[in-house]
Amino acid sequence: MRSSCACLMKPVLHGYFRSSCSWRVRIAFALKGIEYDQVPVNLVKDGGQQLTDQYRAVNPMQQVPAVTIDGITLSQSLAIIQYIDETRPLPRLLPVDPQQRAQVRMISDVIASGIQPLQNLTVLEKVGSEKIQWAQHYINKGFNALESILKQTSGTYCFGNEISMADICLAPQVYNAERYKVDLDQYPTIKRINQTLMKIEAFKVSHPSCQPDTPDQMKA
Repeated sequence: MRSSCACLMKPVLHGYFRSSCSWRVRIAFALKGIEYDQVPVNLVKDGGQQLTDQYRAVNPMQQVPAVTIDGITLSQSLAIIQYIDETRPLPRLLPVDPQQRAQVRMISDVIASGIQPLQNLTVLEKVGSEKIQWAQHYINKGFNALESILKQTSGTYCFGNEISMADICLAPQVYNAERYKVDLDQYPTIKRINQTLMKIEAFKVSHPSCQPDTPDQMKA
């Protein structure tokens, strides 16, 4: 009875409006049509609300996002997205075919593990005054590889003609690249796919400019 009641409760997303990892989860919820509540965790205010003992009890890594869903709390955006996809299967975010699914996971991990962590707030704080150049260097390094991969895998989207977890990872990373003034004209496949994604409602409503904790001056 307890587990069935938990499944009836709306998921709760602990996140930050400009966190690319949080945005990934928001996109997945929107694509699936899942209603959820948000608990903002400001990564800057008060020295970082993610560093409090209260939030450590939610996510011991003291990062966003964390999602309470079906009576459990999950962290790590790709683990959350894959759980959502396995428990709310339509529309699918990962292909059924094992080889295709592996390729979507590969593209997702190139972004989520190989590019994005190097622009994390905690990393850039350590880098200091050279943070813009640092971010540009590692985004360009990652995008060079990603562009090559997507030339082989893409159709309308990152993998063929269906939206997948790879697209969910791509859009927030392009947003980061734009923040750090990376020249996207160098990456025509990435740029084309992102422009297509930004016309889709799920990507619009989940955008950092449209969240409850978005500062007024940054709202759409």
